[in-house]
Amino acid sequence: MDFPALKSIIEGLLFLSGEEGLGVKQLSEIVDQRPEVVTDALEELKREYTKQGRGLQILKIAGNYQMGTLPEHAVYFEKLAYSPSRSSLSQAALETLSIIAYRQPITRVEIEEIRGVKAERALHTLTSKDLIEEVGRADAIGRPILYGTTKAFLDYFGLGTIKDLPEPSVFEDADPLEEETQLLFSKLGQNMFEEESSGEALVDNEINKAE
Repeated sequence: MDFPALKSIIEGLLFLSGEEGLGVKQLSEIVDQRPEVVTDALEELKREYTKQGRGLQILKIAGNYQMGTLPEHAVYFEKLAYSPSRSSLSQAALETLSIIAYRQPITRVEIEEIRGVKAERALHTLTSKDLIEEVGRADAIGRPILYGTTKAFLDYFGLGTIKDLPEPSVFEDADPLEEETQLLFSKLGQNMFEEESSGEALVDNEINKAE
């Protein structure tokens, strides 16, 4: 593998890894190259991004490399994140909201076990829209936060109380999450939801760093 191709592959891997990032050892195993070669590629990528005045940068945080935006651009990211045109819920946020609505109070870990993917971004979105809130702490190691829905959630979906949620039908082969999500989807009366872009996590990540 030539060096330019290696840099290109590493760049794509960092983009896909999001805010978790990747360490040199893990990258070396993925691209089947020596750690020192991977380190050289990462350092050259960092220099190129800086020299070219790109809107992204390569960061090293807690031993892992990740791709991020520039802190000085945070004001524009905030405008994007809170733009009125971004008021609809993504599919990921709707699924997370369905879990919380039907199974509250519930922790982030429990939500992630049900969905099978990370829930931090969706929880941030739902909290910022005042659809969910912290309702207590679980009696478990670390005292994790318990999430529940808000009054704004009831207003958003036109419900009098949480008991007015549509009752899921019971089928042996039904996927509870899929059914609960569809029920909320129907209740809201929308035909489609925006898909979250891969860059949304980077937006919130850089806003938090700038703060």
